[in-house]
Amino acid sequence: MAVTHTFTVGRAQCFQQIEKLTKSHSLHSSESLCKLLRYLAEHSLDHPGIALKEYQIATEVLGRPAGFDPQSDSTVRVQAGRLRVKLAEYYGQEGIDDPILVEIPKGSYALTFAPRPVKSSGPVMAATPVEQAERKIPVLSANRGWPIAVIVLSVLLASSFITSAILLAQRTRVQSATAPAAPPELQLFWNRFVTSPQQPWVIFSNGSFVGRPETGMRYFHSDSDQRSFILDHYTGVGEVLAIHQLDHTFELLNRPLRVKRGALFSLDDAKNNDLIFVGSPTENLTLLDIPGTQDFIFQRLDAGPRKGDLAVINVHPQPGEQKFFVGTPANQPTTEDYAIVSLLPGLDPSRSIMILAGATTFGTQAAVEYVCREDDLKSLLQRLNVSRPADLKSFEAVLHVRIAHGVPVTTDLIALRTRNN
Repeated sequence: MAVTHTFTVGRAQCFQQIEKLTKSHSLHSSESLCKLLRYLAEHSLDHPGIALKEYQIATEVLGRPAGFDPQSDSTVRVQAGRLRVKLAEYYGQEGIDDPILVEIPKGSYALTFAPRPVKSSGPVMAATPVEQAERKIPVLSANRGWPIAVIVLSVLLASSFITSAILLAQRTRVQSATAPAAPPELQLFWNRFVTSPQQPWVIFSNGSFVGRPETGMRYFHSDSDQRSFILDHYTGVGEVLAIHQLDHTFELLNRPLRVKRGALFSLDDAKNNDLIFVGSPTENLTLLDIPGTQDFIFQRLDAGPRKGDLAVINVHPQPGEQKFFVGTPANQPTTEDYAIVSLLPGLDPSRSIMILAGATTFGTQAAVEYVCREDDLKSLLQRLNVSRPADLKSFEAVLHVRIAHGVPVTTDLIALRTRNN
């Protein structure tokens, strides 16, 4: 039996809940997080009270070598943080009525299982204005009852409106009280996108292809292909998961997003709105029409053994920095990528542009997840010396991303530049 607080949950029930979690919309697409969840569950149920070590998780679950050093590699902490977010997302949406709660307390890698507290039926409510009015309806005579009946019905109608307003206000207060509050790091980092008059646009990449899915597709080449044959309605897996993550983050911030694919983006959108670009300029071609990054840019290498591969060029390398960052060769399974996170002023200086882009779709996903995670934002804001919204100036950053089985598993900030705006 697994005991949490004063509750007792059957072992079989616990494993059934774990399987339900791994098949959920929140987790089923992340093989690494599902594997980690099952491992933590088995250890917590089979060895209660015995703490797990980061080294043990890294080598037995995440495939790290025997020389893994938890002090210099934050893989386990990052993955555990991602899993906490996914569990909270699940129980806040599709698992809102599940009878068993699964959590990972901060500072620990031991899962806890607890029955969901029984919802109180609430105190007995006082009679509504409608009920009170009904009790006071007099017995009317046939010859003078109709004028009084009209008055009574008017009172009842007014009372019903009042009652509806009261109940609606009560429900709104309950929903506000139960909605999870966004971490302060999210509120600080995304402040200008949350407080602007217009809802921000998310512009995601959809590269230009020619051909057909069933016979083969490739990127469009302007020097040899006809524009009439362009297919511009495809995007990467990373972009899809990234938009889902952004939507969840802005839901916590109580700010709706508007989403548009890059092919439909116009400069009028850029002039009048805050913009979040998801995807690199090689596919999100609309980025080429607006002021972009200056210190770190995407560019294909024109010489050397990696000629033709897309890289992040370090325009003004500082001592000890590389001149360019390039991930896994295109002819090999992707295990490494680099991404750019940048906050820039818009065409209208009162607007802002956020660029979240990797050289591959996995790097793009990692860039978005980075700016939606509490721990990563805390570190970034410290590096930028930001403690209040007014302190956050334009910046450009490069992230190094490790990828396993198509899933970003670690993301590290390796270069940062700031601007005065």
